[in-house]
Amino acid sequence: MKQKKLLYTGKAKSVYLTDVKGKLIVEFRDDITAFDGGKKDTLKNKGSYNAGVSAFVFSCLEKNGVKTHFLEMLDKKRMVVRELSMIPLEVIVRNLAAGSIVRNYPFKEGTPLKPPVIVIDYKDDSRHDPMLNDELIVALKIATPAELKKIKTAALKINTLLSGLLVKQGITLVDFKLEFGRQGKTIYLGDEISMDSMRLWDKKTGESLDKDVYRFNKGDVMATYNRVAARITKKPGAAAKKTVADPKKAKTKTR
Repeated sequence: MKQKKLLYTGKAKSVYLTDVKGKLIVEFRDDITAFDGGKKDTLKNKGSYNAGVSAFVFSCLEKNGVKTHFLEMLDKKRMVVRELSMIPLEVIVRNLAAGSIVRNYPFKEGTPLKPPVIVIDYKDDSRHDPMLNDELIVALKIATPAELKKIKTAALKINTLLSGLLVKQGITLVDFKLEFGRQGKTIYLGDEISMDSMRLWDKKTGESLDKDVYRFNKGDVMATYNRVAARITKKPGAAAKKTVADPKKAKTKTR
């Protein structure tokens, strides 16, 4: 497969046409932004960490019946995806109160939201991504009521699967953003699922393990991304198997 003309450049990803109909290449760049692009930097290896986590999560979701745009990785930063007509909505699933929901509403940070809350924003930087309700989405002809139902059902299923995956690695999924697109009449999960699009807290310490480290200067961003990417993509039980296979090292670690 050959990478061809640049189709689209976002804040942290570039999308290219290919010589295969219906397939695109997404390159995860090392750029990082916050506050609607008000804060920008380029951090070495950031793209590969996000690409690796996204590929891992997409693969896990596909195995559990969630249709995604992911097809394969070309290298550490580039993935092949289905070409979708993206729906200009940001679907945010919130399990705990944090971020804007605390700033805008009388929630205390960390309050469990049961059932999870779905918030949908209009993807438009010039309007600062305003929140939409179902009626506005239908009135704007962004999606039909039937499509909205499918999107919300998929978002909640992804939340259950992703929360279960992360909790095994000692990580709490606080909230996360999803984007969807159409190929024909089928709706697929698109964009990415990474430390840039999830709010993650360490289950024991409450430490931020996501882009909030960059937003609010909480520490070494790339050291955090590296560590979190390794935790997320680690197979459950891998540590236990290593301990059994190498008891001397396990004993040393216990000290």
